[in-house]
Amino acid sequence: MNYLTVENIAKSYGELTLFEGLSFSVHKDQKIAFVAKNGTGKTSILNMLAGLDVPDTGNIIYRKDIKVAFLPQEPILEPNLTVEETIFNTDNPILDIIKNYEKALQNPEDEDVYQIAFEQMDRHNAWDFETQYKQILFKLKLDNLEQKVSSLSGGQKKRLSLANALINKPDLLILDEPTNHLDLEMIEWLEAFFAKENITLFMVTHDRYFLERVCNEIIELDHGQLYNYKGNYSYYLEKKEERIAREQVETGKAKQLYKKELTWMRRQPKARTTKSKSRIDDFADIKHKAHQRRKDHVVELELNMERLGSKIVELVKLSKSFKDKMILDKFDYNFQRGERVGIIGKNGTGKSTFLNMLTQTIPPDSGKIIIGETVKFGYYTQAGITPKPDQKVIDVVRDFGDYIPLKKGRQISAQQLLERFLFDRKKQYDFVEKLSGGERKRLYLCTVLIQNPNFLILDEPTNDLDIVTLNVLEDFLLDFPGCLIVVSHDRYFMDKIVDHLLVFKGEGEVENFPGNYSDYRAYEDSKAPENTDNTEDKKEKKNWKKDSNIALSYNEQKEYKNLESKIKALEFDKKEIEQQFLNPDLTQDQITELSNKIQTIIDSIEEKELRWLELAEKMEGQS
Repeated sequence: MNYLTVENIAKSYGELTLFEGLSFSVHKDQKIAFVAKNGTGKTSILNMLAGLDVPDTGNIIYRKDIKVAFLPQEPILEPNLTVEETIFNTDNPILDIIKNYEKALQNPEDEDVYQIAFEQMDRHNAWDFETQYKQILFKLKLDNLEQKVSSLSGGQKKRLSLANALINKPDLLILDEPTNHLDLEMIEWLEAFFAKENITLFMVTHDRYFLERVCNEIIELDHGQLYNYKGNYSYYLEKKEERIAREQVETGKAKQLYKKELTWMRRQPKARTTKSKSRIDDFADIKHKAHQRRKDHVVELELNMERLGSKIVELVKLSKSFKDKMILDKFDYNFQRGERVGIIGKNGTGKSTFLNMLTQTIPPDSGKIIIGETVKFGYYTQAGITPKPDQKVIDVVRDFGDYIPLKKGRQISAQQLLERFLFDRKKQYDFVEKLSGGERKRLYLCTVLIQNPNFLILDEPTNDLDIVTLNVLEDFLLDFPGCLIVVSHDRYFMDKIVDHLLVFKGEGEVENFPGNYSDYRAYEDSKAPENTDNTEDKKEKKNWKKDSNIALSYNEQKEYKNLESKIKALEFDKKEIEQQFLNPDLTQDQITELSNKIQTIIDSIEEKELRWLELAEKMEGQS
């Protein structure tokens, strides 16, 4: 079934033509990734599909009555609403039914209204829907339903926008970089969600593991031409290599790049569909394999940076907390020459705070950071750069340096570095204000690298970079001989670049793991028995057991939900009577009558709470 047809669309901005004559279609159950370099119009195409922009020429035709949702990079939300109000602020009829039921609970004395609302919940199976939307919010770490949108961080707003799109179950979901602002746990959950839900997807993403595991088709825009690949990322790499060879247009270096990428994909473990057969507990073996990956790389770019001394960076009993939130607790670590460390952990566990302490942007609460005299940091932050007005691309880089020295007296000039990161000579003399978001990130990377640091720190460097740029960055970092720290949710990037991990687990706990991300996931999977829930699953079930009813029969589900509402109504009645006791004019008979009433209510509450707990425990025991 055809959902969407794009016919000969074109878009220009002034003299710049982004694309022209593009045609493609989207059919039911397709999960399509749209791949192109930064600055070639990916976001413009998504905005057109979402109805936020129109092509200069051509047509975009939707099937009648299909439901479409769009997740932009910059969410459009009403700042005065709460998280829960944002979810309900849609035209989804089931959400209206849940909203009416919630209102009925606020006025339990009107039994007719409550009964109608309760029957509507039953008729439309809204209990399950309510459970699911709360689970989605929980998975995306949006558990404070009363928090105002205006007080959310940029990442929380993106996750709320994603939750809104998922909850409303559109026929077609259009996504612009859906994994940005998600931690690794959230990304893996989203992969599983898309695997089981029948949602047609059209997305732009740079996350290659996400592409591999979610998408069944890739459309590539390359030099103004569209190419369709009916498969996942591995298939795309293989067929693109064949196309390049067949057309004999691309250089030998590009062919070699895609061969390397394809070889890498084939070496990686498959998606986590099965548990490891035995526990991987030989850290020495993991460490050996991690270092072997590094040795397998043939260095092409011999950087000549200032040599690191014997003392690099030593952290001694480092502690940091914000109010009641512990980030580090007497953490010790001594960086060695050539270390390549990946930092992973859930959002809010202190990864960026750790980098800011390391670079002395913020002080620790206690402990010492000892930095060697020869250390020269290069710090790529999430904030990016703020260019001067009317500044050109080449001038931004030259403000930080003119060249990077190589061995044997050679060097890379600022122009050559920009070319390596896909800014051609014409683009180098464009004004920075004309660059796309991804191109600005590329330029920022160049300003960090041109300073020739020997200790490179990258905080989410893959956000908004296209796959071609990621390949270039990975090759550069594999050639980098100094110390490297990377915070990233891009698992493919981490697997390729780092030798071991610092895993921020929260509450000040940091685990030092000698391997890359895939090694760590295999190790964690192998620790858990085949049929035993891990700690996070148990925690989730405990937190959400009031909303989970899949272990109960249909009648028990109704009873369970009815008990919740009846208990709330009785609690309301109890408070009403307690207020009446404050009246100083009550007679003794009235006091006795009220006392009897409140005791009856208390007895009823206790009875219903016992039954509620019985059903809750049954759910817990069967799940």
